[in-house]
Amino acid sequence: MDTMLKITNVSKTYSKGLIKAVDNLNLEVKCGEIFGFIGPNGAGKSTTIKMITGILPFEIGTIEVCGIDIKKHPLEAKSCIGYVPDTHSVYEKLTGKEYLNFMADMYNVSLHDRKDRCDEYLKLFNLLDAVNNQIRTYSHGMKQKLIVIGALLHNPKLWILDEPLTGLDPQSSFELKKLMQFHTKDGNTVFFSSHVLEVVEKLVNSIGIINKGKLIFEGDLEKLKKLDKNQSLEEVFLNITKGDNE
Repeated sequence: MDTMLKITNVSKTYSKGLIKAVDNLNLEVKCGEIFGFIGPNGAGKSTTIKMITGILPFEIGTIEVCGIDIKKHPLEAKSCIGYVPDTHSVYEKLTGKEYLNFMADMYNVSLHDRKDRCDEYLKLFNLLDAVNNQIRTYSHGMKQKLIVIGALLHNPKLWILDEPLTGLDPQSSFELKKLMQFHTKDGNTVFFSSHVLEVVEKLVNSIGIINKGKLIFEGDLEKLKKLDKNQSLEEVFLNITKGDNE
């Protein structure tokens, strides 16, 4: 299998069809790559991610994860996904350990694997001292790190992150970026959205730019920079999204 994620002719509307949040989206993301998904506020990024993860329904088109149709076989498709949302909604009365065990149970992670992975990631993100405390005592960044760990416990084929660096301290941001690169080593895929274009530029193999619900660019950075060889990703991004808005 060469394709990890395939989106075909997908559209999503709000307000009884009056607002088209995503408009006939077609996108393929390969196995073993880090794919950056960027766009202005309100462009359709989070809506697309929520359709991929099965949180939002969509009227038209198909989405396949690991070759599995998310509509026809939702549980099988979702079992391949690890999702880090752009919010930090967690069960705050649970301790960190209880939350991680809950996530491991949801994805049928063995006791041996969950212990090894929890120990590794809690140490990496400096949460060992806090894991037995209730999540409501955690800072914004600590909650973000806990959600990241929970999404990785089942070693997902497709790891989806929506604005993952928000609230993280520099050391944790560094470790997360290393984890994203490491996760693709065995053919897994990272799909992430971020407004920090300097980070996107350094991490990704391929990139998709969405604006007003339409995909206006898909390809690698070399292809994107051919639009203007002397400009950074940020400058090219601003130019093509500005042009699409005019």
